Amino acid sequence: MDINTEGIKTKARSIFRKFMWILLTGAILFSAGYYFYRTYTLSEGTRSGVLFKISKKGKVFKTYEGQLMLAGSAILTKASTWDFSVKDAATYSQLQMLEGKHVRLYYKELVDAFPWQGDTDYLVYKAEEIDGE
Repeated sequence: MDINTEGIKTKARSIFRKFMWILLTGAILFSAGYYFYRTYTLSEGTRSGVLFKISKKGKVFKTYEGQLMLAGSAILTKASTWDFSVKDAATYSQLQMLEGKHVRLYYKELVDAFPWQGDTDYLVYKAEEIDGE
């Protein structure tokens, strides 16, 4: 019985290469889709109130986190506060200067923020002090 082992090896190698290319292409497409899903913006808007906490925290990923007592709230409760994450160090520095003041925060709500983006899905990218309140 004559077995052509070289032909079988060549055919197996060809099938393996095609499988690996398909697997690599699938992994790249899945990764790109997953990234765009996690960073997709659900909503954008503003919230105003008194900024009473801003900090840099985290065990693995150091992120900037804050809390805002919403405008119109007389007492500090879980329902009257808004937790948010800060997009970058420049905005964090700006918020440190505004702590304890009436502010308007501009944010984007993501579908599901990555751990290095913050603890919440609300990313504040701009802040301004509200005068006269």
